[in-house]
Amino acid sequence: MRRKIVAGNWKMHKNAEETEDFLNELIAALPDDIEAEVIVAPPFVNLASAADHVEFTPITVAAQNMHQAESGAFTGEISAAMLKSIGVNTVILGHSERRAYFNETDAALANKVDTALKHDMTVIFCFGEELKDRQNGQHFNVVENQLRDGLFHIDDKDWAQIVLAYEPVWAIGTGETATPDQAQEMHEFIRNTLRSRYPQVAEDVSILYGGSVKPDNAREIFSKPDVDGGLIGGAALKVADFVAIAEAI
Repeated sequence: MRRKIVAGNWKMHKNAEETEDFLNELIAALPDDIEAEVIVAPPFVNLASAADHVEFTPITVAAQNMHQAESGAFTGEISAAMLKSIGVNTVILGHSERRAYFNETDAALANKVDTALKHDMTVIFCFGEELKDRQNGQHFNVVENQLRDGLFHIDDKDWAQIVLAYEPVWAIGTGETATPDQAQEMHEFIRNTLRSRYPQVAEDVSILYGGSVKPDNAREIFSKPDVDGGLIGGAALKVADFVAIAEAI
């Protein structure tokens, strides 16, 4: 059975005090019978304290990025071993903002995936088309290429540690959202693309939708058969909204 997941990507938001306050509120607000796995991804400087804070709760802490090298002269970067040493075992890779603003290529992301898997980390792998790709009818090709170039070198067994996150770039932080039918159409395409290369594991891989998910649209989006949860941006910064989205699964 596929995992149902709601992950909150905080991006460059929340200082140490705000992180602690948010996690206290979240722990208190999450129902005991919540069905979704709940993940939060604070900025690097708050990862250690966040991981300590949620240690005995059902909440998981993820990093927003990591470097592919084990160590070295990479000023400002963080390695997989560093994350593991503070109890962080999940990492988001390939977010559209990393691709756009920091020039992360599919080849670099493939190396990051390899490093994360080597360290037995769970990877939330992000991908998706820009508006011009959809307008030009290239959205399926773009998504297929990102999947193939970033992930199709790994073995069947490695997919147990991969969570996919489809994020149409035109719907991130814009207020625009793919319709539930558009989300399902792409998620079905993604699963069929997986079947073509990994028929033994395709049904078990969770595919999250990311792109302006809110409490008022989450339930309809999550109801689609190939949508297994969400990678949430802005709405993940408010406890009430984030909990409402998690309860929508």
